[in-house]
Amino acid sequence: MTTLNTAQHGSATWRLIMTECTLSVRDKVGPLWGIGFPLILLIILGNVPDLREPVDGGGLTYFDLYVPVLILFNLAILATAALPVTLAGYRESGVLRRMRTTPVGPARVLAAQLVANFAVAVVAMVLFLAVARLGFGVGLPEHLPGFALAWLLAAAALLAIGLLITALAPGRGPATAIGTVLFFPMMFFAGLWIPISQLPPLLQGIAHYTPLGAGMGAFQDAYQGVFPSAWPLLTLAGYAVGCSCLAVRWFRWQ
Repeated sequence: MTTLNTAQHGSATWRLIMTECTLSVRDKVGPLWGIGFPLILLIILGNVPDLREPVDGGGLTYFDLYVPVLILFNLAILATAALPVTLAGYRESGVLRRMRTTPVGPARVLAAQLVANFAVAVVAMVLFLAVARLGFGVGLPEHLPGFALAWLLAAAALLAIGLLITALAPGRGPATAIGTVLFFPMMFFAGLWIPISQLPPLLQGIAHYTPLGAGMGAFQDAYQGVFPSAWPLLTLAGYAVGCSCLAVRWFRWQ
């Protein structure tokens, strides 16, 4: 009997995950803004000759730096828009409250949403690396295990931030407002508009303490063939653990 109940719960969870993945695609925020827009931007930037010049006489070009930035762009969109707006909308419409009366439970909805957004992030990361490599000759990160670890920690940190936004926002409108306020400064410190190395010293110091600035630092280490240094990895892990704990503490089902 216990085995049967476990199998039924597993089947229900899997169906819920597939449903949330389908809804995420239909919602278009993650696929369109998280994958489509940065992919188009990647192709445009790849055709700008000036961006193929080396940065500070080093081995990386400006375009090389934009590839990991756009990977972080995808994670930021998922964290500040797709995940919190969807879950806050579920709370606003009473879906989470009603799920508490079913055997599935609302916690599985959160887990399914996390899996769906993680899947979108994986697709985006692989797609961006493939397009940059096959279309513009940008090499893969020289230290692939280090890059994989940095990406996993960045994904965990950003998705935890998305859960925290969900915990704080009572509905879709506030979730959108909080996400928008966070998105642009996070992307600034990731080097979307100006490479981090060209920022004033004060802003460079601040960037190291931000999730995307730390992610970019870890990515650059991996691209240069070395395992990411401890500080950016610890910073990302700190955001992942800290924001997750706060989200659990403040999360409201209704």
